Amino acid sequence: MQTASVCGCNAALPRGNQLTAGRQLPFGLQRPSVRHIRPLAPTRHAAHHQLAVYAAQSNGVSNGSSPSPYVSNPYADELRETANSISSRGRGILASDESNITTGKRLASVGVDNTETNRRDWRELLYTAPDLGQYISGAIMFEETLYQSSADGKPFVDVLREQGIMPGIKVDGGLEAIGDETNTIGLDGLAERCAKYYKQGARFAKWRAVLKIADGGPSLEAIESNAHGLAAYAKIAQDNGLVPIVEPEMTLGAGDYTIEDTSYWSERVLTHVFRHLNEHDVMLEGILMKPSMCLPGLDAPAASPEEVARWTTQTMLRGVPAAVPGIHFLSGGMSEEEATLNLQALQEACPNAPWSLTFSYGRALQSATLKAWGGDPNNKQKAQDILSSLAKANSEAQLGNYKGPHPAAGGGRILQALRTGGSGKP
Repeated sequence: MQTASVCGCNAALPRGNQLTAGRQLPFGLQRPSVRHIRPLAPTRHAAHHQLAVYAAQSNGVSNGSSPSPYVSNPYADELRETANSISSRGRGILASDESNITTGKRLASVGVDNTETNRRDWRELLYTAPDLGQYISGAIMFEETLYQSSADGKPFVDVLREQGIMPGIKVDGGLEAIGDETNTIGLDGLAERCAKYYKQGARFAKWRAVLKIADGGPSLEAIESNAHGLAAYAKIAQDNGLVPIVEPEMTLGAGDYTIEDTSYWSERVLTHVFRHLNEHDVMLEGILMKPSMCLPGLDAPAASPEEVARWTTQTMLRGVPAAVPGIHFLSGGMSEEEATLNLQALQEACPNAPWSLTFSYGRALQSATLKAWGGDPNNKQKAQDILSSLAKANSEAQLGNYKGPHPAAGGGRILQALRTGGSGKP
């Protein structure tokens, strides 16, 4: 078996069928056993039938005679340039695309009412933090925020661009429950919305799919349904000039599943996602990935940063083609400090990775910042200093130069509740 010398580590390259069980793994580890396809309980058949319907849809799939997207897409050069810019060394993405409902819950945690003005003030605090553009290359916004302006009337799109930060937009319609799994909605009218967002100044987009590892892993129907949705969205986004962030999140949940289980299911999901991306003629040089790091369940012993990096880089090497410019990991329930330490470990485990191993963090950048602000204008500078310090720490980690101490040390992993029923726009 060949080793991934391009990475500078001992991770093994895939050969043959990536889903073959019992294959020898690097580092003397073996695949988890009896972890292939979760059996279907009788009470779940209706839900799985609905997921199968979604998975069978083929809107936008190439018929084999369409021209190459590298030639036919008038945005091809711009897409490549945008993706490479966002994936530049030492920088990552600020994920600030929470829906109005989710933002309201976070504001309520510090005693702030959920009004449009307060949401604007919160986002303005984030986007105007001094020197943020040194560490942040892109900011994902919710639709309301894309069209908002600062208190003095400057559009947020311009505020970001003045810092050298690329404006992005969340385009999915949220999650819908299918049994005990989820499917992401929002393909209806997506082309028109993407064209509108591009005109407003957005240059990249995000679509989040969520799969669960607990209880034996995601069903094949759920994997196929969500992989199809990600690919259909990515094609539509590229056709309208937006670099798609492809986010197949293996959500951190309760349970004692191991880090090996997470690696196995992540690799399996990535295989399906890229098959669908290829079938939809998505230009890989013009996308960005936003997966989860490989973590054990919340009821399992915690993994060290070295273990997280070892399994995560192995999974990415097996599942993500080198044509993709950047892998922007989500913080996904990790504490602020854990997210930084794990990001640093990724660089050490794979110093010559074919893609940029960087971040797209939301809570890991916002939580301590929000607590410091608390809705008090007098605390704005203090909160911005914390945000800039957190962004700088993760920038240093992406470069492999983080030394500490961490600006938000301590804390633990959290169980993130999944809200279904759509994006919750008022």
